Formats: sequence, C-alpha cells, structure tokens
Amino acid sequence: MKTAEMVSTNSLTAPRLWADADGGFRRALDSPWARLVADLQDSVVRATYNYAHSRGVRALHFPITTRTVTCPTGLGSDSVPVPVQVNGVETYLADSMQFMLEYGCRIAPQGCHNILPCFRGDVPDATHLGQFVHSEAEIPGDLDDLVDYVNGYVRAMASAVLVEHGDRLGPLLGGLDHLERVAVDEQPFERLRFDEAVRLLKGEGVVTSADGARSLSRAAERRLMELVGEFVWVTHFDHLSVPFYQAFSDGDERVAENADLYFGIGEVVGSGHRHTTGEQVRAGLALHKVPEHEYAWYARMKDETPMATSGFGLGVERFLLWALRHDDIRDIPLVSRIAEEAAWPASVDRP
Repeated sequence: MKTAEMVSTNSLTAPRLWADADGGFRRALDSPWARLVADLQDSVVRATYNYAHSRGVRALHFPITTRTVTCPTGLGSDSVPVPVQVNGVETYLADSMQFMLEYGCRIAPQGCHNILPCFRGDVPDATHLGQFVHSEAEIPGDLDDLVDYVNGYVRAMASAVLVEHGDRLGPLLGGLDHLERVAVDEQPFERLRFDEAVRLLKGEGVVTSADGARSLSRAAERRLMELVGEFVWVTHFDHLSVPFYQAFSDGDERVAENADLYFGIGEVVGSGHRHTTGEQVRAGLALHKVPEHEYAWYARMKDETPMATSGFGLGVERFLLWALRHDDIRDIPLVSRIAEEAAWPASVDRP
C-alpha cells in the first residue's frame, strides 16, 4: 500500500528522500532504491558518451554560469532563469548548454555534446524538476538528422540498461518489455506534425495562449502516446509557443522547425533546428519580443560563422523514470534540494 512517505515500483520501494530535508541523505545511504538509481545513472552516462563517440560527436565542457539564458522573458518561454552572483558579477546558472554547444560546433564542426546539471526557477512536482541533469548535443544538419540521432541515442541507453541491469530489474519491475521493445526494434519512432496532433486529439488538451500560440498539456502528450504509440515525435509547433532560437519552417515565421519526443511521462526530449544566420536570429528575437542586446553575441556569431545545426536536450531523470516504470521524478535525484527552503526558519541565516 502506498503511504505519504513511500512509493512502490512493483516490488521495489522508493523512499521519498526529497521530502526529508534533514534526514533524507542519511536514509539514502541504506536505500536499495538509491543504489539502483546510482547504477542506472552510471550506465546512462557511459551509453551517452559511447554513442556520441560512435557518431563522431565530441564531448566538450563549458561553465555552468551564463549571461545568456535559453529561457528569456518573451513569448514561447515557460521557465524562469536562476540569477546568482559570482565574484561580484551578476550572472545566471545555466538553464541549458544549447548556446554553448552551438558555439562548440564552430570549434568542433562534427558536433558536440555534454551532460551537466541545469537550473530553472520552476516549482517541482511529480513530473518536473527545477534542478535536473541535462544530456544535450548539437550536430550539423537539419531536423531529420537530429531525429535520427536521438532515435539511436534513446535505443542505446535502453539497451545499456537492459544488458547491464536486466537480471536485476526484471523481478523488480515485473518484466522488461518496455526496455526490450526499444532496444530491439530499429524502426524510427512514430512522427507527426503539431497540426496533425491537434486533429487527432480533437482539440482535447490543446492550450492556447493570449497571443494565439497553441501548445499541448501533459495530459494531451500522454493521450497522443495512447493514440499513436509508446514513443512519438511531435514536430513543427506554432513558433510563438517555442523559444525564439528555433528556425522558421521553410521561412514561415508562424511555424517552428522543432520536435519533441514523448514517452514515459510525456516530453522527455525537446529539440529543434536552429536559425542559421544572424538576420534570422534577429527576426526571431523581434517576433518573440526579446531584447536584441541580450543576445547580441549570439547573433554576431551567426553573422560571422553561419552554420546549419540542430540540437536537443534530454532530461536524464525523465529517462530513468521511464526505465524504472516509476511515477514520481522527485524520487530520482540522489541528492535533492526540494525540501531545503522549508527546512530553514525565516529568522535563521542560511549558509
């Protein structure tokens, strides 16, 4: 039976460590769940680097502070940046490494990737974290090239988990069919355009903003998976529902050249083809009402070194949530920050 403190993944119990700011870390030391998550993390990281290497994509490291966030205040942005001060300099914790990876492609033109923590000032819930691990890559090419890369990447991770931990996971999860289907089947995941998804959903779960841009609720994402398949790509969203940096589809400023991959809880991968030139970047900034001066270096980079690239971000905790057939993403981080604010009285100076 589930209680307020525990959630069960079949025969494996996941302690709600995130809800215990004072003792959660201590209970993690004795938790079979934490040890299992740690082992799966290791497999996923190794699979990521091995797969990228097999595709000729370079591993590059960048700072986790940035003056340029990918979730600016503007149309199409639904996250809040996290400001910090480092050595007296006002900056932000990175919400994504995308801009740095685009820069990296000018140095490593075969493409580049990394896995790093990212930070967004969002309220965590069962499907969403404000501090999470992001596996990101940027490669030369268009959206089709990117979708092909991600399809292979997800299969590589599923295969690694299956091969390295199948004997252990099978009895705990009551079967491994979800991993086996992905690891064995080499067919591309199902794919449809946003307008097709809206028609299929008959408008159910389609959210329209004040500026008329449409997006899908989490319930709509799951409904699409029921209607189309366990894994489904949705492409070509309304441009005003995505950030400014996604390319215009065939020059049409109403439609973005982007793609989200749904599985497990819904969106696990967000991706897109980027603007190639500085002129296109400035058009995107104007459309989304984002001040150009905040992204001047980004536009200048594309003025001086135009390059057609596409990139993605995959939430590692969301992938592990699917692999473990679990239902609360807050149980995945080995060290949680969720309960820290509540644990400190307002009158106490925080370290």
